[in-house]
Amino acid sequence: MGPDAGAYGPIKCRMPANPLQTLQLARATLDIEAAALLQLKDRLDVDFVQAVDMMLGVQGRVVVTGMGKSGHIGRKIAATLASTGTPAMFVHPAEASHGDLGMIKTVDVVLAISNSGESDELVAILPVLKRQGVPLIAMTGGLNSSLARHADVVLDSSVDKEACPLNLAPTASTTVQLALGDALAVALLDARGFKPEDFARSHPGGSLGRKLLTHVSDVMRKGSNVPQVSPDAEFTALMREMSSKGLGATSVTDVDGRVLGVFTDGDLRRLIEKGVDLRALKACDVMHADPRTIRQDALAVEAAEMMELYRITSILVVDAQGLLCGAINSNDLMRAKVI
Repeated sequence: MGPDAGAYGPIKCRMPANPLQTLQLARATLDIEAAALLQLKDRLDVDFVQAVDMMLGVQGRVVVTGMGKSGHIGRKIAATLASTGTPAMFVHPAEASHGDLGMIKTVDVVLAISNSGESDELVAILPVLKRQGVPLIAMTGGLNSSLARHADVVLDSSVDKEACPLNLAPTASTTVQLALGDALAVALLDARGFKPEDFARSHPGGSLGRKLLTHVSDVMRKGSNVPQVSPDAEFTALMREMSSKGLGATSVTDVDGRVLGVFTDGDLRRLIEKGVDLRALKACDVMHADPRTIRQDALAVEAAEMMELYRITSILVVDAQGLLCGAINSNDLMRAKVI
């Protein structure tokens, strides 16, 4: 085997791509796919509404199925539906013929995707689905195909031509399938009254999930980690409490734990600049009375917004009775990836 040979035979040397031709082909691809989407938009009719109603009323799940590239699109559609409030899953049609068909129940709705509508593996399971009485929505460009004939509702995903220069590789057709799936998901999302909070519950690991699901109580400092002194505490005791807790501030509370004031590093700096004799002072002499606080059941993102609005780096946390129960600063929020 010579130096120009590889695992798949001799390597053919090719000339570098022509930049002008490359850009022309890329733009032509986008033009073809954009035109296909506009044609799809004009075709949407009562069948689309009926498909949405079927999915909206499903007692089980929307089962998406498809072979090849349509299967890849189907997986994405199922994932989008599931993350926007419509229970959904993907079932491979070839695996369905070997046992996975048992995953599909009569309370489900099947969304079958095939550009031709004649994929052998998909067509093979259609009679079984019909015998079981499972509602079937077809997404196909073959309006007279086996898939279309078996379906209760047909969504026309046909295209005039593929973007592939050979008019062979699924390109414009898969773009249309994907967009049609997104349109179904968005229509269902709206019909269900799906809100950002609902989306966050499906995405707890994402930034939106953290912002909408993380409460102050989840990230605040608690117990002995919360700096706290009484109003008559000596200034030296106040400083020891600040230094040991590392918050850059300390609360001043009464015997019941009600917040009376706060003293911060910034307050200390300003006192030093004024040349005040600190040794004779007590906590009640230097504290800021009635400081800003936040409830422990508030969202952590609200604490971040409060810090930004008032240009502060820490906030005392209180419970429903207004008693001190924690403290939080910007570093705590950054560690929790809220900011």
